[in-house]
This record gives sequence, structure tokens and C-alpha cells, in this order.
Amino acid sequence: MRQQVIFNFKRDISEIEVPVTLNNPFGGDFPEIARIAASEFQQFIGADSEDWDYDFKTQKGKMFGVLVIQKADKTLGYIGAISGKLPSNATANRFVPSIFDDATDDFFINKGMKELKEIGSKINSSNNQREISRLTERRKQKSFALQQRLFENYRFLNLLGKEKNALQIFLDFWQGNPPSAAGECAAPKLLQFAFKQELKPVAMAEFWWGNPRKSTERKHLSFYPACKNKCRPILEFMLNDNELFNKIGNDIVV
Repeated sequence: MRQQVIFNFKRDISEIEVPVTLNNPFGGDFPEIARIAASEFQQFIGADSEDWDYDFKTQKGKMFGVLVIQKADKTLGYIGAISGKLPSNATANRFVPSIFDDATDDFFINKGMKELKEIGSKINSSNNQREISRLTERRKQKSFALQQRLFENYRFLNLLGKEKNALQIFLDFWQGNPPSAAGECAAPKLLQFAFKQELKPVAMAEFWWGNPRKSTERKHLSFYPACKNKCRPILEFMLNDNELFNKIGNDIVV
């Protein structure tokens, strides 16, 4: 287990009420213990991000999340994640990893993106309309095939130990095909790590860090529910609907 990913609470939480069931990721109820975990994780982000090649004051902010977990010894800790990718020079060993490993199949995603970029360069340098049309269609087909292969390799684990990839999960929803970056939000990453490491989810919270987005206003440090467009199908599978709430007991000690 990547022990360094799990944070221990700095604050004394012995008097804090511990939820019996995991809060709804799409609701507006964020348990106090999740807020405490978020506050401590925000302190870590504030210190760690000073060395990142990313200025949250001038560039677009990002969504982060925390999941309070019960460890094997029945004590509590928490794990943290970012929605999307960390800046390339960020210290990543204390963040929950992405569900998809870039090294899969000899870095097929990196090689595929390189091929698409090369085709794009040929399109930009060509003056032959027929060649441009041919290359554009080729790029379109390669891009679709690469995206499908990527979704096949986004494999999600649920609390019952079952596994499905993104294509299988979204097949039963109105979208049909997963939207871009499905699975890169904080909530699925947090649950995936917890299930893989046999940690019991206790409470979750997601918050915005940095400048607001242009399309929808986000306030620094404010809490927000999980997004429904990308996360609802994934989280419904991972949480197996309401069965999670029947599995989480009150045998938690701090």
C-alpha cells in the first residue's frame, strides 16, 4: 500500500461525530469530519503548491477532494485527490493516483497523442486540399480509436469487488459514450484507491482551490457536490447504488 498517501489527522477528532453512512457525493451535506480533513488537506496544498509550475492566482483553479477512511486498525485517516492532472512538476506521492496508468501497454496513450500531433503538423503544412481532407479524416479516426482504447483501460472497482471499464458503465446511461476525461474527477479516484486498499469510506468532500472558472462561478475553498455529467454513472456503479449504506457500520474508533 502507498502508505504515504494516507494522511493522519493533526487535530484531535475524538469528540467529532463519525457518520455511520457515507454522505451522498451529489448532495450538499458535508460532515464535520470531512470538513476538518479538507481544511488540513488545504494546508498541505497551500504549502506544496508553492513549488508547482502553476499559479492558482492567475490561472484557472481546480477541484480537489478528500475522503475520510477507516483503516484496518479501525482508526481514521483521510486521502486526497485533484480533479484532472497535477502540474508536471508537482509532488504527486501524497495524492491519490489517477485510475488510468499512463504506462499501460507501453505508454500507448503517449504514443497515440504523438501520432495525432504529427498528423496535425502535416495538415498545417500542406497546401493540397485533397491531402488535407485525407489527413483530417485519418486524424479523426485515429483520435476516436485512441479515445475508445483509453476508455477501455479506465477500469473502475466497486465496493463489491466488481470491475467495469468506462465504456461498459456509460453504456446504460443516456450519454452512451463517456464524456472526455471521465474518471479523472476527484471522487472516483478517491473511492478507487479506498476499495483497492480495502479502506472503508466514511465521509467525502470536494472543494474549489484558486480562481473561479469562467463558465460557472467557483469560489476558493467553497465545497461543491460531485459533477453529475461525468461522475454520476461512475459513482453509481462504484457505490453499487445504496448498498454501500448498508455495508458501512459504526465500528469506527479514533
